[in-house]
Parts: sequence; C-alpha cells; structure tokens
Amino acid sequence: MSRIGLAPIQISSKVSMTIDENNFVTVKGPKGELEQQFPPCVQIISDGSVINLSRVDDTKTSRALHGLSRALLANMVTGVTEGFTKRLEIQGVGYRVDKDGDNLIMRLGFSHTVVVVPLPGITLSNEGTTNVLVSGIDKQVVGQMAANIRKLRPVEPYKGKGIRYSGERVRRKAGKSAKVGG
Repeated sequence: MSRIGLAPIQISSKVSMTIDENNFVTVKGPKGELEQQFPPCVQIISDGSVINLSRVDDTKTSRALHGLSRALLANMVTGVTEGFTKRLEIQGVGYRVDKDGDNLIMRLGFSHTVVVVPLPGITLSNEGTTNVLVSGIDKQVVGQMAANIRKLRPVEPYKGKGIRYSGERVRRKAGKSAKVGG
C-alpha cells in the first residue's frame, strides 16, 4: 500500500476546491488559483476540510500514480495558501545581481550581462547583491525557474565560483598544485 497516497490532505477554510467528473481539480486560495488534470485511475474524495485519494484498481500504474497524485494535490493546496520559495546564492569575484522591474540583471563573469525574465506566475527578487529569491504558487514552476537560473553559471569545483542553491554543498577538487610525484 502507498503510505503517501493514503495520507489525508487537510484544507483550511481559506481554500476552495472543485472536482470535475473528469478528475479536473481547481484549487483557489488567498495567493491564487491552480488547476490540474488527474488520471482516471485515482479517485479524489473531498469531505469538507479533508481530501482523501484512493485507487480504482490495484495495477502497477495506478499504484504508482496514487502517491504522485496525492503529492501533486497537496502541493497545490500548499501553493495557494503559503506559496513556495527557492533561494540561490551567487559566489565569485565580480558576480552580482540587480533588479530591473520584474527582470534580474546578472553579472556572472561573462563579457556581457545576463537578463533573466521570470516565467508566468513567478516573482524574482534579490537580497543584496549575491542572493536571489524565486517565489510562486506552483512548486514545479518555481523549481524549474531556479534550475534555469542556476544553469547560467553552475558551480565549478576548483574555486567554488558560480550559482548554487542555498545550503547546497559543493565538493571541491584539488588543483594541479596538489599533484604528487614527478
């Protein structure tokens, strides 16, 4: 049995949810509205402030989609009430970020500046000159936007320069001077 799929989802009074006959779910909350189509092998049962998910049959596909559907629905409820954020850190001499309207202007050691345009539903902000905050209500889009920004200048293992997630541990390599023998 799926432990994740069987866990109930608690809904606050601020959130309203509608379920279509085709398993099309719309969740509205104080931060916005999210919509998602769920597979027909998962049955969504809403009774007031609690949502439960169950499988129609016990095939391998429906067992796999049971936990996934529950996690997606829980992320939708969390997104419209609290939202999601990802924090990125920029390390390197001369590496900095500035805000220009909704866009970010990044200096990452290239001969040119890099302009980052946010995806729809995403808010980009900078904290100081070396931290970027990506926030929004859709967890998948927030993660994708943070990955797109990180991909501009991934952390290199010799000096540790680049863009990293907050709290990310980077394994450092020894350079040529650590070579033994000769």
